[in-house]
Amino acid sequence: MSRERFEELVTEALDTIPAELASLMDNVALFVEDDPPPGEPDLLGLYDGVALTERGDWYAGVLPDRITIYMNPTLRICESVEDVVDEVHITVVHEIAHHFGIDDARLHELGYD
Repeated sequence: MSRERFEELVTEALDTIPAELASLMDNVALFVEDDPPPGEPDLLGLYDGVALTERGDWYAGVLPDRITIYMNPTLRICESVEDVVDEVHITVVHEIAHHFGIDDARLHELGYD
C-alpha cells in the first residue's frame, strides 16, 4: 500500500469521528510516519500530549499535542486491505480517546485493543 493511500485511510478514519466530538478536540495535530521510535517496532499509534481532562489554568501557549499513526507496523500485521482499513480506524479512535483522557483499560472494555 502506498503512503498516499495509507494517509487517505487515516483521514477517512478521522472523518468517522462524530462532529460533536471532533469539535471538542483542542490543540492536537495528527501525523503519519513510516516507523515508530526505536525500541517500539510494534507500535501502531501514539498520543503525545496533555489529555483534555488533565488541562488546567496553566495550559496555555503550548505546542499542539501529537497523534502519530505508524504505517509500517500496521501494514505488517494486516493480511488484506480490509484489515488495514479496520486497523487504521481502531488506531485513530484509540489515540483520539487518549486525547479525551480515556485510558487503555477503558478502551479495552470498549473493544478498542
